[in-house]
Amino acid sequence: MKPFCLTVTGDYACFTRPELKTERLSYDVITPSAARAIFEAVFWKPSIRWRIQKIDVLRPIRWISVRRNEVASVVPYGNVKSAMKSGTGTLGIYIEEDRQQRAGRFLRDVAYRLYATLEVVPGQPGAEDGPGKYYAMFERRAKQGQTFNQPYLGCREFSACVAWADPDDPAQEAPISESRDFGLMLYDMDFSHPQRPPRFFNAQMVQGVIKVPAWESEEVRG
Repeated sequence: MKPFCLTVTGDYACFTRPELKTERLSYDVITPSAARAIFEAVFWKPSIRWRIQKIDVLRPIRWISVRRNEVASVVPYGNVKSAMKSGTGTLGIYIEEDRQQRAGRFLRDVAYRLYATLEVVPGQPGAEDGPGKYYAMFERRAKQGQTFNQPYLGCREFSACVAWADPDDPAQEAPISESRDFGLMLYDMDFSHPQRPPRFFNAQMVQGVIKVPAWESEEVRG
């Protein structure tokens, strides 16, 4: 099947490297997991799955360094469970008491064209309807600019503008004329495993195009 295509732009982006969580450092380009989340923001159901096929990088890779205030902790999960059982509990966090400053190296002025295919997950409710119904629903929603939630570029504070794109349109913007080897990049989390371990692949950009291998291929490893 021909993949669906979305154009994504934003002022800032941070696709955080998992090995550097304290001081945020972004990957050079959008990861397949972040691209999948954008498609899911437009259309998702338990009976479908998005597979990212290709990423076109439409603008040169630019960086910005920022120091910002962050809250250092989260509400413990145990406190939430206790409060739900008892009906009372303290779940608030006082920012003034738990604030810390962290540095971040983010991307700025980004634009990507994302290609993905939609698969129906066998055995899930609605899977018996077949893919045609879901193809039409996604296309209608994407063309009308409808989303279930605000799409974002790695961090929720970096919102994304998403637009429908026709992959066969000869007038569409060309990828940048640059090739790089980005090394190992996060592909996605393995949601079939209870602990959801990360899986990686060797990301290479050739003339602005990153081909994403199939999830089941030997190129994807933990």
